[in-house]
Amino acid sequence: MRRPLAVASVLVGLVAAALGSLVTATAPLDGWPTVGGYSANVIVGRLLLVVAVVSLLYGSYLLVVTVLMRSANKRRAHNTRNLLRLAFGFVGVVGMLAVLTENWLGLLLSLGVIGFAITFALQQPLLSLIAWVYITVKQPYGVGDRVRIDDAKGDVIEIDFLVTTLWEINGELVSSNQPSGRVVTVPNSVVLSSTVVNFGGGGSPYVWNEIGIQVAYETDLAFARSIMREEATDLLGEEMAEGIAAYREALSETPVELEVSDGPTVNVTQGESWIELRLRYLTHPRRGQHVKNDLYERILQRCNDHPDRVAFPVSRSR
Repeated sequence: MRRPLAVASVLVGLVAAALGSLVTATAPLDGWPTVGGYSANVIVGRLLLVVAVVSLLYGSYLLVVTVLMRSANKRRAHNTRNLLRLAFGFVGVVGMLAVLTENWLGLLLSLGVIGFAITFALQQPLLSLIAWVYITVKQPYGVGDRVRIDDAKGDVIEIDFLVTTLWEINGELVSSNQPSGRVVTVPNSVVLSSTVVNFGGGGSPYVWNEIGIQVAYETDLAFARSIMREEATDLLGEEMAEGIAAYREALSETPVELEVSDGPTVNVTQGESWIELRLRYLTHPRRGQHVKNDLYERILQRCNDHPDRVAFPVSRSR
């Protein structure tokens, strides 16, 4: 659908350009009444040239976008499409004004003066536009990433010139990192003044998660820890191995030196009347809650099968 529309738009532009040039050169409408001091030849000719500029630019934009969207990298295609929209839009506005005024130099000077005045009147939108350039170049996040920007948290579904649109998770309606169904719009300028957290950014799509199990002091800790590691390895398996490889590769490109375990680990912390075993594992941020639910069920089932070796704290205040 996009390609036929692009071709039709280009053809309309070419026809309008030819007719506009013809009307301007031959003046076939000399007998028509003037409007605002301008002859019908001037008005019709300039309107046709404006149509030509708009149609040719729009058709060219659609053709480029059609080729661009064939790319397998949707994030890069999205960013390039936004850049093209800005470039074609700017050229189109300048082209239309130039056709209407027939004064390129004066137009550019006027745009400079007007732009200087607009800078003071539209500080926040301009700051958001500058932030969009920063997001496009630096890429702290992209379409498809799960992020937290200031107080908003969700999956990025659109990055426009002025705003970033998120498919909200958590929020006021739900918890446990589940989608709420709401769409949150965040001004791009917030990125320059607030903390941005990218869950799965930094070159690796995986993040470390933890779940905690509270056990009594009488528990065989070595046995309980082995159960937790076994269940995590059985559930995550190859996915975690691939995630660790990607995590190490991303880490190797930074000056940070960290020891990365080859599999799940269990850390022990002491409470007032219990011991907490915290299982640490690697997973994709969008699967975090599902993995956590499955791990809880598996680990508790295994522990309940061995009440002589794994005991849970008993307390009314728990």
